Amino acid sequence: MSPMTTLVNDGNLIVKPISTKQSASSRASNGGDNHHTTSAVLHRSLHHIPLRVESAKGHYLHLSNGQSIFDATGGAAVACLGHGNERQVYNDSSLHSPTMLTMYRVRESINDQMKSVSYCHSLFYATPAAEDLARLLVDSTGGEMARAFFISSGSEAIEAALKLARQYFIEKKPAEPHRTQFIARHQSYHGTTLGALAVGGHVARRALYEPLLSGNNSLVSPCYSYRGLKDATESEDSYVRRLETELDAEFHRLGPHKVAAFVAEPVVGAALGCVPPIKGYFEAVRRVCDRHGALLILDEIMCGSGRTGPVPTARYPKPLHAWQDPLVGVVPDIMVVAKGLGGGYMPIAAMLANHKVMDALQQGSGSFGHGQTYQGHPLACRAALEVQRIVQEQDLVSNVRKQGVLLGKLLKARLGPHPAVGDVRGKGLFWGIEFVRDKGTKEPFAPSDAVAMGIHELGMQEPNNISLYPGTGSVNGCSGDHILIAPAYTVTAQEIQHLVDVTARVIELFFQKHGERYQGKSGGGRAMVGGQ
Repeated sequence: MSPMTTLVNDGNLIVKPISTKQSASSRASNGGDNHHTTSAVLHRSLHHIPLRVESAKGHYLHLSNGQSIFDATGGAAVACLGHGNERQVYNDSSLHSPTMLTMYRVRESINDQMKSVSYCHSLFYATPAAEDLARLLVDSTGGEMARAFFISSGSEAIEAALKLARQYFIEKKPAEPHRTQFIARHQSYHGTTLGALAVGGHVARRALYEPLLSGNNSLVSPCYSYRGLKDATESEDSYVRRLETELDAEFHRLGPHKVAAFVAEPVVGAALGCVPPIKGYFEAVRRVCDRHGALLILDEIMCGSGRTGPVPTARYPKPLHAWQDPLVGVVPDIMVVAKGLGGGYMPIAAMLANHKVMDALQQGSGSFGHGQTYQGHPLACRAALEVQRIVQEQDLVSNVRKQGVLLGKLLKARLGPHPAVGDVRGKGLFWGIEFVRDKGTKEPFAPSDAVAMGIHELGMQEPNNISLYPGTGSVNGCSGDHILIAPAYTVTAQEIQHLVDVTARVIELFFQKHGERYQGKSGGGRAMVGGQ
C-alpha cells in the first residue's frame, strides 16, 4: 500500500497525512516530479495531488497517465447513468439508409437550457426547468410530498430540512416553539455544513468542529444488525423492539414536547457501508415520532433516486425512493435527495415536504424562511430533469433490482468466506463489504492500518484499474473499515461479473501482501488473512 492519506468514508474529511511524499501513480499522472505537481487548488489533501481525469465514458475514467479506471462506485454513488450518457440510436428518417446517431441527452438538455436562461434569481422568477423537475419528483412520491426545494448539495438539503422542521412547529396551530431538539443515530453522516454535521453522529468528522456544533442534537443506536444484535439468540423482532424502546426513552429524556424530528438514512451509506434496515424498524420509528408529535426526516442523499432498487407494490408500482420499498414501509414528513438526482452532471439536491408541513406554512406566513443564491438553478434543474426522465423511460430502477440481486449473490459467494470479510450487505446497486481482524469476535482493524484506503489504492493500480469507495468508522465512528460498491444503473450482468472478479482479486491480494502485519483471525482462531 502506498503511504498517502487516511480518508474517512466518502473522502469529505482527511484525518491525517501518513506521508508528505506524493505517490508514484500521482506523479506519473500529473507530469512527473516537476512544477506541474504543484497545484493552486485546495485539494482534499495538501500532501497529495489527485490523479488527473482527462475524459470519462460509460463506466470508465480515463487518466492522463494512460490508465482507464472502472468506476465501480459512480464516484460517491453519484454517476447513476455512468459518464457521458452516450447512447447510439438509429435515425429512421429514411427507411432506405438509416444511420447510427450518437445522442447525449443530458448534455444537449443543458445546452438547450443555456440558450434560454442560465441563471435567474429564485426570489423573483421561476423557470420551466425547476417547475417540471418539482412536478416529476412530487408525482414520483405518489402525491405524498407536496413541494420540492432545489439547492446544490446534500448538506444544503439537510440544512433546509432542519430549518423547515423548526419553522413547521412555529407556524402550526397551535404553535410549539419549544421543539428545538433533533435525534439522529450514532455512526451516521448527514453532511459537512455545521447544522448537518451537528445532527450526524460520525465521531471523526465531528471532532475538529465539535466546539462549534449545536447542542440541540442527540443520538441513539443505528439499526445495524451485524453488530447490533446481542447474540444468535436475539430475534430481529426483539432487536427492533429494543431499538424502539431506546428511541422512546431518548424522547422522554429530552422531553417529548421538545423534539422536532428524528433524522435517519433508510439505507445507511458512507458511515456504515450500505446497511439496510430490518423489516419493521422504520415502522417502529414512525410510531415513536407520531406518539410524541415529532417529524420524520429521511435522508436519501446517497441511497435514493433508485439506487437501492425499491420493490414495486400496489401503492407504488414504479418506486423511485428508498422509503417506498416495503423494507422501509413508511412515508416521511420531509425527505432529501441528492447524488443520483442529477447523476453528477450538475450540482443539485432537493428537499421535499409533505402536505402536513406545507399546509402549516400555507396557513401561516406563506413562505419558507430560507433561501440561497443558486437555489432552483435552471441548468442544474434541467440536467436533473433529463436524468430522471431517462431513469423513468428506460426503466432503469428495474435493472438496478435485477443486477443488484446478481451483485449481492456474487459478492457473498466470492468474499463471504474470506477470513477478513466480516459482512457483505446491501440492496439494489448499493453494497458494502466490512473487514474485520477476527470473524468470531468481529474485532475491527486499527484505524492506523488504513485497510479500506489500502484496498482502494491497490484497486487503482494496474492491472486492477478499479475504483472502490473506502470507508472507516463503521464500528464507533473511528474504527471499522469497509468499501462501497455502487455502479451505474445501466450496468450489465457481464460488467457485474467483471466488477466482482476484480474486487475479489484486489481484496485477496491486499491481505495476502499484508497478512503478517494484520494477523487476521477466522472464527476466533488465527488464520492467514490472504487464504481461503
